[in-house]
Amino acid sequence: MDFLNLAKKRYSVRAYQKKSVAQETIDKILQAGWVAPTAANLQPNKFLVLNDEQSLSKLAKGTNTHGAPLAIVICADKTVAWVRPFDKASMVEIDATIATDHMMMQAEDLGLGSCWLTYFDPSIIRQEFNLPDNLVPVNILALGYADGAPASPERHSTARKPLDSMVVPPSGMGSR
Repeated sequence: MDFLNLAKKRYSVRAYQKKSVAQETIDKILQAGWVAPTAANLQPNKFLVLNDEQSLSKLAKGTNTHGAPLAIVICADKTVAWVRPFDKASMVEIDATIATDHMMMQAEDLGLGSCWLTYFDPSIIRQEFNLPDNLVPVNILALGYADGAPASPERHSTARKPLDSMVVPPSGMGSR
């Protein structure tokens, strides 16, 4: 499948089968996050893989994983992430987000559903998993085999703003 079709096919899954995900599949998803680019190649990302009942119940204290049998908490080390010198903007969240996207698309390619979770309480996640102060939990990826009918890959034509409303001319943002 080409990438655009894969991207159109992917949707947020909010109901999962009670089927576990094979370690080989998890490893491929983690490799996709591992090869994701990071600013200045500093590689600040850390992946917390949760696929047992105890870990998932700890995670449920801070977010709703919709019953996924696997979740990956994508963190980044703020002391390692590159900082843009002009405005001191840290790339900690950007680096973790690129890795999240790579893993999410790899999961889709492997036949798994996913839900990208940003609605979580970082303090609970930090406490439940003993995250040190330098690690920032940025995203959580709920993963598993979808339970229910998939969303239509053609939904974007009605669910998205028109593409031309997002493309900015070189003269600037203006009134497009």
